Amino acid sequence: MQVILPPELELIVSRQLTSGKYLDEIAVIRAAIELLEQQEDIYQGKLGELRQAAQIGLDASQRGEVVEGNIAIEQIRANLKSRYSK
Repeated sequence: MQVILPPELELIVSRQLTSGKYLDEIAVIRAAIELLEQQEDIYQGKLGELRQAAQIGLDASQRGEVVEGNIAIEQIRANLKSRYSK
């Protein structure tokens, strides 16, 4: 596979090479791809957590375990105040 980078990306690669952190262009691109993979793993993990939290809320709602919005906000504020006012 051959890749032609736009000038702004070539400049970034060049700066990284100048820093001495990488031996060649492939090392810079490899590091960038590894970071992309890590970012995707984090995103997928957070997405999974959000889906799980949404399901917990939906299940609670279906069981009738709901709280009015203004009451929920008051409870959250009280919880935060007791947690962080120490």
